[in-house]
Amino acid sequence: MRCVSDAWEKHEAELRGFLRHRTHSDAEAQDVLQDVFLRALRQSNGLCGIDNPRAWLYTTARNLLIDRLRLTKEQVPLPDDLAAEIEDAPPPVDGLSQCLPRVLSELSPQDREAITLCDLEGMTQQDYAARLGLSLPAAKSRVQRARVRLKAHMSVACQVHFDEAGSVAGFVPRPSR
Repeated sequence: MRCVSDAWEKHEAELRGFLRHRTHSDAEAQDVLQDVFLRALRQSNGLCGIDNPRAWLYTTARNLLIDRLRLTKEQVPLPDDLAAEIEDAPPPVDGLSQCLPRVLSELSPQDREAITLCDLEGMTQQDYAARLGLSLPAAKSRVQRARVRLKAHMSVACQVHFDEAGSVAGFVPRPSR
């Protein structure tokens, strides 16, 4: 108990100023100051077993201030008529996987191979070029042309429509044959 009263005498005024500066209120600073010294009293040996009681007091005060800020965060009431958040639906492009196998089967074998190997199986265009004995620019052109034809075919066959950014906004699935 003696160590706590010594710390009070030495550091109370300084700690009160520290707290007043951060809380902008004498009453709140006094409340936090009392909480700090109550915690000091609850220590097993008061502050006698602590090498630097001043540092302990400031650390405890700072932690108490943080706890108070967390509890007093300003909260805005929500209106009663606010609609509940709707679960995120998967993007429309995910549903195109239903349409893809049929449209792929309707592409030329060359386009189907380019799309299947490079886009679906993840083969690099460099490996694709080597496999077909093409230069890299020729392989890139072939893949790009196949993608353009796939997009055009899917737009018609699956009635795909796009938003302003060019992303899939929706589609109408085709019945299978």
